[in-house]
Amino acid sequence: MKQSQVLAAISAVALLVVSSALAQKPQTQVVKGKIAAVEGSTVVVDRAKGAGQAKVKLSDKAVIMTVGRASLDEIKVGAFIGVGAMPQADGSQKAVRVMIFPEMQRGTGEGHYPWKAPIAPSGSTMTNATVDTTVAGVDGQVLTVKHKDGVHKIIIGKDALIVSNIPGSVADLKPGVAITVPAAQPNEDGTFQTSRVNIGRGDYVP
Repeated sequence: MKQSQVLAAISAVALLVVSSALAQKPQTQVVKGKIAAVEGSTVVVDRAKGAGQAKVKLSDKAVIMTVGRASLDEIKVGAFIGVGAMPQADGSQKAVRVMIFPEMQRGTGEGHYPWKAPIAPSGSTMTNATVDTTVAGVDGQVLTVKHKDGVHKIIIGKDALIVSNIPGSVADLKPGVAITVPAAQPNEDGTFQTSRVNIGRGDYVP
């Protein structure tokens, strides 16, 4: 067998092994509910809709983010925000939900694209960008936001939900607090592993 044939055969086997490993790796899940207990680095979650309990182990450097309601005054020039919105006839975007990101999350999902989330209205968009200007308008606060590929006009009316991410700590993990684990990796023993959790501030459910 020629050397080229040997190399091709080795590559094919290696690709098969990698593909098999990827196929066998369980997909991440969203774990959502309220904290029932905290056992060391493991959070016991009473899952929403009566789905039973889930045990989620936090990695050593897991990011704990608190999510809660914010005000229009907190959206300042230079802030990095994510806006779920409905396109308007004049080319602007009317905000449905605005997320104010902390500095550590600047650049997250930057750009303008279809909003794909369970709460997203049909035909809505998501714009993650930096606030360039903000002025009061007839229909609400009018922002211009810039991202790597363009500029957009955002209108934030009184009916828009405004929330913010604020870095938290293990001290925020308390029984009764609402929690969402956006990417929980299943373990063979039925538990989960994660490097990030979102917990609600006040009565907000993330």
